[in-house]
Amino acid sequence: MDPRICHGKPVIRGTRVLVSTLLGALAGGESMEHIQEDYHVTKEDITAALEFAKDASEYQVYSYGAVA
Repeated sequence: MDPRICHGKPVIRGTRVLVSTLLGALAGGESMEHIQEDYHVTKEDITAALEFAKDASEYQVYSYGAVA
C-alpha cells in the first residue's frame, strides 16, 4: 500500500489493480483465468490477494485493559 497510489488502498504490486477488485470478481463467480485476462495479473497475484484478505479478516484489536 502506498498513499500515492489509489489513495493508499491495497493494490497488486506493480499495478493499479485494487485487491478489492479482484476479490469482487472472484466473489461474483469470475474464473481465475478470466480475471487474469481482464486485469493482466498472474495466478500468483490473485492468490496473494486472497492471502491478504485472509490476513485482514483475522486482524484483531485489543483494548489496553484486555492486554494487562
